[in-house]
Amino acid sequence: MGGKNLSNISIAVVRRLPKYHRYLKDLLDKEVYRISSKELGKLIGFTASQIRQDLNCFGGFGQQGYGYNVEELYKEISRILGLNKNYNIIIIGAGNLGQAIANYTGFGKLGFELLALFDIDPRLIGMKIKGIPVLNMDKLDEFISEHGVDIAIVCAPKDFAQEITDKLNKKNVRGIWNFAPADLNVAEGIIVENVNLSESLLTLSYLLNEKELLSG
Repeated sequence: MGGKNLSNISIAVVRRLPKYHRYLKDLLDKEVYRISSKELGKLIGFTASQIRQDLNCFGGFGQQGYGYNVEELYKEISRILGLNKNYNIIIIGAGNLGQAIANYTGFGKLGFELLALFDIDPRLIGMKIKGIPVLNMDKLDEFISEHGVDIAIVCAPKDFAQEITDKLNKKNVRGIWNFAPADLNVAEGIIVENVNLSESLLTLSYLLNEKELLSG
């Protein structure tokens, strides 16, 4: 990636990288070790030109007349996505959504270690989700300091989301994966990725009704 200015890479390109990563892993599982941009495009649903443009943002990976070495490209995209590192994560909010996320089996495979969940509900405190404890929110500051938490997953109600974020702003948490239906104000240097379930569902609702809207 020598000489590449990563600050100019659009978020649209970044959001396509996990899809490349997933499809390349599937190819390796099927023992496919070489693929052209055209073949990869057919699998993913992108044009060959789009794939070449995206990957060229990070350096030249393919060879003219050969295509891509699937294993090498998979490793490079893993590195670009930061998957050559390990991340300590916590979940704040141990309700239905928090528990569902805690039960996701993919975290460990990708290098994300879930350390604990936090809540204020005495009925939840002391529970274990797949062996991971639910702790009292009173323990949050101390826990982050002791365990070097990198990412906090916020699954709290809207009214409490910013209050929780204010606590995280004072610690060395580097990223927030936000499932709360609220726009969070974070300290400089903290990265937020918002996952708004309602907005996603309403987008789907629009697409279901798009033809009707356009014909009307």
